[in-house]
Amino acid sequence: MTIFEWLLLRSARWLLPALALAWALALLGALATGTQPEARWGVYALLTVLAYLGLRHWTDAVREQFIRVSPLPHALGRALRGIYPHLTTRDTQLAERALRQFFIACLRSRGQYTAVPSRAVDVLWEAFARHAPAYGAWCRTAMGHVPEHSPAQTLGKKAHYNDGLRRTWYWACCDESINPRQPSRLPLLFALDAKLGLPDGVSYATHPAAVPATHAPQAWHYGSSFADGGYSGHAADFGGMERHHPWSTSADGSSHDADADGDGGDGGGGDGGGD
Repeated sequence: MTIFEWLLLRSARWLLPALALAWALALLGALATGTQPEARWGVYALLTVLAYLGLRHWTDAVREQFIRVSPLPHALGRALRGIYPHLTTRDTQLAERALRQFFIACLRSRGQYTAVPSRAVDVLWEAFARHAPAYGAWCRTAMGHVPEHSPAQTLGKKAHYNDGLRRTWYWACCDESINPRQPSRLPLLFALDAKLGLPDGVSYATHPAAVPATHAPQAWHYGSSFADGGYSGHAADFGGMERHHPWSTSADGSSHDADADGDGGDGGGGDGGGD
């Protein structure tokens, strides 16, 4: 991260108010001196808007890269292995990658509630949140705000939680160039618990037919459920995300984890495209 990018992240929250204040002062000055409006003012206004949008896009890109590569506390992995002793170091590294994918969903949701779908990621997130100063500083740099920890969720009766899961699902799918309406595999964040074999984990499959024959279907949850209207909330646009950011096969072009180490399969116990 360059010094300019570091300064950009620190000042991003003040960028729009600063530009608005500058224009307000300029207009007040023009009124005070009796200056008549000129056509070039429109050009300046357009350039200001374009500069703001460009800086905002740059800020998002820098933040996303920070989430993907910045170090996480070693205590997170120890906390996860303390609850699940059978996990290896590689397993905890995979879980940390899923945590990063969740934080990217938080960033792209721009402060709207996002729910975590994985028990393993929930443990890591809770362990991180316990270190309040470090967690707050990391999140403000990464996302511009500090998400409050909440336990892992599944689709149910409350629209608030359902839409939070839909946002997470949508952005996790976009991150790995998966069609969120017709998933051929699961993103890492949703495949993780089944892959790690957590006894109290939240197991997902892409759809009911993808559940292994040796498993009870009622114990699984399905990626295809996020787009149907069987649960309360805004299923049509994934909690409002697709309305502003329509999915396409190219998604956002940032599928860093999609094929990093292996094939995610059809979403049962595969890698979810993340390992």
